[in-house]
This record gives sequence, C-alpha cells and structure tokens, in this order.
Amino acid sequence: MNTQEYLLDYFKGHLSSFLDSMEREPEFLYEPVRYALSAGGKRIRPVLCLMSAEMFGATADMAVDAALGLEIFHNFTLLHDDIMDKSDMRRGRPTVHKKWTENIAILSGDLMSLVACRCTSRTAKAREAVLETFLQTAIEICEGQQYDMDFETDDNVTVDDYMNMINLKTAVLLAGSMKIGALIAGASQSDCENIYQYGRYAGLAFQLQDDLLDTYGDAAVFGKPIGGDIAENKKTFLLINAMNRATGDAKSELQKWLSKGNFDRDEKYRSVKSIYDALKIKELTIEKINECYTLADKYLQAVNLPSSQKTILRNYIDSMRSREY
Repeated sequence: MNTQEYLLDYFKGHLSSFLDSMEREPEFLYEPVRYALSAGGKRIRPVLCLMSAEMFGATADMAVDAALGLEIFHNFTLLHDDIMDKSDMRRGRPTVHKKWTENIAILSGDLMSLVACRCTSRTAKAREAVLETFLQTAIEICEGQQYDMDFETDDNVTVDDYMNMINLKTAVLLAGSMKIGALIAGASQSDCENIYQYGRYAGLAFQLQDDLLDTYGDAAVFGKPIGGDIAENKKTFLLINAMNRATGDAKSELQKWLSKGNFDRDEKYRSVKSIYDALKIKELTIEKINECYTLADKYLQAVNLPSSQKTILRNYIDSMRSREY
C-alpha cells in the first residue's frame, strides 16, 4: 500500500491532467472551474478514497476516477457555500463569485456537480454501487447545508441537532469516500459498512476541530481570519454549549453580543472567547473530538484485515488530530 505522500502526489498529477484537458469555451463557464479546483486544499477526500481502495487490495488507478469525482464535488459545494455565506476569500484567494459574478459562480458550480457525476460513473468496478453511494452522499450533503441555513434563524438548536447537521454536511463525504474505495476493491458488505462508519466518526471529529480552530487557532496557520463563527453568531458546537452552560452575568453578556447588530469584530471575538474560556468550552470540545476518534477507531478495528494493512490509513486520520489548519 502506498504512502499518503505518494497518493497525494499521484492524485494531484491526475487532477492537473484533468484540468489541462478541460474545455476552454465558453471561457466564463470553464475558467472558474479550473480556478476553483487549482486553489489547493488538503485533498483529503480523494486520498481517503485511494487509500481505502488500496487497503482492500485494489490499485489507485482503479479508483482515481471516483477520487476525481469526489474532489470535484467537494469543491462544488464550497463554491456554492461561498455564495450562500457571502464569503469573499477562499484559500487565500477571492472566491469565484467575487472574482467573477454570482451568476457565473452558480452555473460553474452546476457544471462541477455534473462533471463530478461523470467522473464517478467512469469507475469500472462496482459502478452501480459506487454511483449510488456517491449520489446518496451528495443528497445528504444538500440536506446538511439546508439544516445549516435553517439554524441561522432557529434559537433552539440543540447539540444533537448540530451533530446531525455536521454529520450530513461534512462527515458523510469522508465516509462515502472511504466506502467508495472499498466498493471498488470488492470489499465485503460488513467491511464497507465498517469503513464507512470509521470515516463518518472521523469526519465528525474533523468538523468539530474546524469549529475549535476558528476560535482558538492561529490565523496565519488556519488560512483564514480567526473568529468568523463568533462574528456571524454561527451555531457551532462551541456556541450551543456555551448558551447551555452560561448563567447569570455570563449569559447576559453572551446574549448581548448575539443580539448586537453593529459591533467591533475584535471586541466581540475577545469578549465571547473569554466567556468560552470561563465555561471551559475548549476542553469540552476537545473531549467530544476525542470521543469521536475513539468511536471511529472501533470501526476500523472491526474491519476484517490484518492491522498492518490499516496502518497507513490510521496514521493519516491520526495526523488530522494534531492539525492546526
């Protein structure tokens, strides 16, 4: 089984070739797609797909079309998320809708979703099962995005509501990526389910860590300004738990900042973060992250393969636990 470094380089090479072969006209349809896909990123989902395929005995070549489909679809969701969130920057560059227009970004995003389906459908092994997994994952991501938007005007979001939302919006794509790799390799139904659940719980931990880094990370390393979730009153695991735990003056202070229409961003960040600090929200979030990783590892252990064959995948997921970006 190849290392994560090899598989990342391997995938980048295929992505580069794919972008080179893409149509050139109409320019304002295809150029934004190339722009979005060449912006970098960790390429986690395609690497997980390739790793899972190799772990169960397939070659990377057998899974690379599906890996391309997964990465293109992931970037499509980011492109449309940026429109809905009115985000100006993505990975240190202007977002597609800022560089061009919202209409161009919408249409280019639509194209990306279709191209992602085409790439996935080119998978030679277990094509029907792979495509069904891909499409179900795509539907669930849309459901998660809608819940996320619903939460903006819902003052009664619970921790369980939030965990369900990030399961759909974030975790199922990591889970689906691993399951698709396993399907291509001809893994058993039980192994496909176990690797799916491994990816799902790792994905939950991944999103919770993103929430944590948005408040407690280093902006220079994280790649975007810290405190965006606080500025936007985004109902993250941190905020929901703070609202549940706060009493007295802390609760009044938190509610004051949540209701303010005009505010100094840095002042709001410092004030809300100090409430989080007092309520030990950081520690609570880390505890939940560790819980998710522990549950994930139980599913990986249940995969019917020698432990040595799981090492590269386990190490890759474990490396995410200490990430600061």
